[in-house]
Amino acid sequence: MSIDDPLQKNIQRAVGISALRKIRTLVDAEDAHDVFKAKALRWLLSYGVLVMLGVALLLAKFLGVF
Repeated sequence: MSIDDPLQKNIQRAVGISALRKIRTLVDAEDAHDVFKAKALRWLLSYGVLVMLGVALLLAKFLGVF
């Protein structure tokens, strides 16, 4: 079978397309994970400050500052 054989070219093309689809799946999964991490960090920054402030107020209350 020579390299110019149309069947060989079709097989190579199909293998290439399959590999690109697998790579795309991996990239999409990584992008989704990055989006999740960004949302989690944003949530921690926004609500974490409020929780820490609440804990500080409760601690001050129990220590008799208020």
